[in-house]
Amino acid sequence: MAKILDMPKLSPTMEEGVLAIWHKKEGDVVGVDDLLAEVETDKATMEFRSFDKGAILKILVAPGATVKLGQPVAIIGEPGEDVSAILGAIAASGPAAAPAKEAPRAAPVSEEAPKTLAPPPAQPTAAQAAVQPQKPRAPKDALSFLTRTEQLDDDTLVSPVNGAKALASPFVRSRAREMGVDLGTIAGTGKHGRVVPEDLAQTREITVSNAQPGTAGTTQALALAQTRLREPKLVPLSPMRRTIAKRLVQSKQTVPHFYLQIDVRAEALVSLRESINAELAREKPKGDSAPKKISVNDLLVKAVATALVRVPECNAQFSDEGLLYHQRVDISVAVAVPDGLVTPVVRDADKKSVVHIAEEVRDLAARARQKKLKPEEMSDGTFSISNLGMFGIDQFSAVINPPEGAILAVGQVREEPVVENGVVTPGKRLALTLSCDHRVIDGAVGASFLAELRALIEHPMRVLTG
Repeated sequence: MAKILDMPKLSPTMEEGVLAIWHKKEGDVVGVDDLLAEVETDKATMEFRSFDKGAILKILVAPGATVKLGQPVAIIGEPGEDVSAILGAIAASGPAAAPAKEAPRAAPVSEEAPKTLAPPPAQPTAAQAAVQPQKPRAPKDALSFLTRTEQLDDDTLVSPVNGAKALASPFVRSRAREMGVDLGTIAGTGKHGRVVPEDLAQTREITVSNAQPGTAGTTQALALAQTRLREPKLVPLSPMRRTIAKRLVQSKQTVPHFYLQIDVRAEALVSLRESINAELAREKPKGDSAPKKISVNDLLVKAVATALVRVPECNAQFSDEGLLYHQRVDISVAVAVPDGLVTPVVRDADKKSVVHIAEEVRDLAARARQKKLKPEEMSDGTFSISNLGMFGIDQFSAVINPPEGAILAVGQVREEPVVENGVVTPGKRLALTLSCDHRVIDGAVGASFLAELRALIEHPMRVLTG
């Protein structure tokens, strides 16, 4: 018996998805757990696998379409089975079955009733004409059309120069007045001859090309040409971008942020990284794999995890029942992807070596850019790190990733002069900004965490020894 395949929930926060590609076509026979399609969710590109076996009798959604949870996407059943009844039921229950709203129509005229025309309006008598308000006459100044146009209604104008009528929106009328253009002299290309912004732009181009060099008109025409209207390019929101927008608004509206910023010495941190990478380079890699390397960010993930163990009040989140103090240290690492930002999680970062963290972060970041992360790899972090140092950013403030209680924003390592014992010497500095949920973390607690983190960064061997 034929069955309808609905769009399943492929991630915990998924509300809809974009059906990116079908791996099966109508007529193909599939089994349980066979790959049917790939779906772009708010987190990643997920595999949509079959829960039944049979033949694909009808595909209901084209690739690239946005599909709500529970929306029918295909019909599966025995080969050759009639699905017309199911298609009819889907059509009757879907939005297409709802009658479209039509504009109100005029009451029908009875065929039996005689058709009559309204009598023409009576011409006013001389006495009536004497008391009726007169329309203002066109100014005698031949250049007055540059600043004045007589309005008949919201969309219709009359040229004070030649009396020609022009249809135009209030926006176009305003732009025409700024340009000093008489709309009655323009042949509109819009519906019913309406003058549209593109017609004004064309007028500006003609004005510029016809202006005589060295005249005031040339300067004005060039200035108008520089303000040419260009239509913006509309890019539909991807599921990921829509979720990012929703969560950021939720974070800034419901989480009371406050920020703490410190500038730490980073010479020892950079030196330790170089020493570890030199040691790793001496190890012969297996096969064709690249030699292992660690980054400053890998050392910071380990340092933050160690600091959270020592200041557990920052490894917490707010709930309606009370404050939740986590018994694990799972660091969410922000990774930029084409559609926005994802935060894969390094589990138990306090218990892993820096090299292990480096390998894991590199793998998570690569699969994040390929949209191959699993939902559980991007959820339930306890603290976030966002590093924009590789983009040359010195310092910034990050938005908290709910329900976590804090996020650390990391800038680039800067080469700057440092005063030490009254002597100016070359140095390296690193700006760190902690964004805190004030419902969870007070200023003194956040300051204690940063003090601990500063000590670990400026004496990084403590990071390796715990």
